[in-house]
Amino acid sequence: MTRNNRGAISLALVGVIVFLSALLAYSLLAKPSPKATEAQAITADVSPVVSSDAADVELAREIDRTINESDAAQARWGVFVASMKDGRVIHSRNGDRTFTPASNMKIFTTAVALDLLGQNHRWRTSVYATKEMSADGRVDGDLVLYGRGAPDFDSKRSDGLPALVDQLYRRGVRHVRGNIIGDESYFRGELYGIGWQWNDLQWYFGAEPSALSIDENSVEVTIAAAGKSGEPASVIITPNENYLRLTNNTTTGDPDARTTIGIIRGLSGHDLRVWGEFPVRGRAFSAFLSTPNPAQRAATVFRQALMARGIKVDGEPRSRDARTPNKEIFDPQKASELAYTDSQPLDLIIRKTNKESNNLYAELLLRTLGKERGAAAPDPDPRKDRARGDDEAGVAVILSWLNSHGILTKTLALHDGSGLSRLDLITPESAVGLLMAIAKSDSGKVFLDSLPIAGRDGTLRGRMTSETGRVFAKTGTLTYDNSLSGYVQTETGETLVFSILCNDASGPVHPVRVIDQIVGLLAGHKNR
Repeated sequence: MTRNNRGAISLALVGVIVFLSALLAYSLLAKPSPKATEAQAITADVSPVVSSDAADVELAREIDRTINESDAAQARWGVFVASMKDGRVIHSRNGDRTFTPASNMKIFTTAVALDLLGQNHRWRTSVYATKEMSADGRVDGDLVLYGRGAPDFDSKRSDGLPALVDQLYRRGVRHVRGNIIGDESYFRGELYGIGWQWNDLQWYFGAEPSALSIDENSVEVTIAAAGKSGEPASVIITPNENYLRLTNNTTTGDPDARTTIGIIRGLSGHDLRVWGEFPVRGRAFSAFLSTPNPAQRAATVFRQALMARGIKVDGEPRSRDARTPNKEIFDPQKASELAYTDSQPLDLIIRKTNKESNNLYAELLLRTLGKERGAAAPDPDPRKDRARGDDEAGVAVILSWLNSHGILTKTLALHDGSGLSRLDLITPESAVGLLMAIAKSDSGKVFLDSLPIAGRDGTLRGRMTSETGRVFAKTGTLTYDNSLSGYVQTETGETLVFSILCNDASGPVHPVRVIDQIVGLLAGHKNR
């Protein structure tokens, strides 16, 4: 076969795949028939009536049998399955009981953010001068880098920090006599999610959600062997702005030495210590760590970038948050904006949040909801309403949205946007209700496109390959807890909405395998 023929066939196949994917997405989101009664079946304040159809009953039995005969039978399982076509409930196993959702919490945060903020919402990051610039390019006061929660603000990408530096230079700024202030005061509230474990905080998935986040508030630490035994192993931090103070106590061991590397970053400081032995022929590996005080880091990187561009800076990097005394809080309305950059649109942010299960993105979405829509979901106590943080307000917005769509919330306990909190509690029934509600909204197609696709991308890339392209679902993983909620197209073209939550799966068990088997049963369902 010639190269041109191969190319033609490849293009044809790509065209077919794109067409089929679009067709499947359309069918998954097809509006329910006028006879649909999913609102009553899913959201009524009574136990839902489960379908008595013979094929549905047999499917329910197979799901229970799969769980009961698995090595994870002793775990606590919650399953809820309903039809998008007519709203019938196919199976409910502890559907109204509460479970820790892990990252299935993200479907609540992203769906509500998409519906209320809109897919074209963007975050603006600005640079302000506290005093007017002189004719010769001198700023006598501070330069303020002001964040509003952009999840994707980046120190290297051309539309990130470099864009701000370039704008300042083109405006004629040549000398800053004051400090560089990283201002994260746009959000107020807790530094971390309520219920996060302390030993999660040094890792990238426990990064602090700051209104002035940069480079996802994390760094990569790469460890490799030195040239010969006895020498310290190589430890490289990327990006390296000298923001973290590294102590390298490692040793390169003999070829048969066991890798015994330890890494610790103090929870409130900038000290990073790496220790242990690394074999001389060992393969290099990386760990991704969170960085403390993101606003301070952003100011540090910003100052370095300004000086590299030829803009003199006399002062030092500083940070400011919402805990600053009121008289010292920065008011952007009273300052001169010298530069700004916008984030990617919300649809792309949500896509990364769900496909990659990005905790930081989800937490910033939650705080944005609280900041920009919190007034629509006030606390009944005016004093508490005035004092609550944007994270707490964001939770109130999500609960309000669920209530407005008839989804029961009285047993839910939501404490963050990502699901890292061990205090989050949802029901399988509420997850399915949310998935059905967002699918019927104008944002349904964008939300569906944000979910991992079985056998194809995101956190489902290597799972359920026999159902490739037919399962769109959000994964969730914490120690002893696993979850999967989303949509699956059956062999007869029916779209089923499901939530499978497994808690307390301790010991040598394989709950993910059981979850995938259940979804396989759903995909093979043939309703008569």
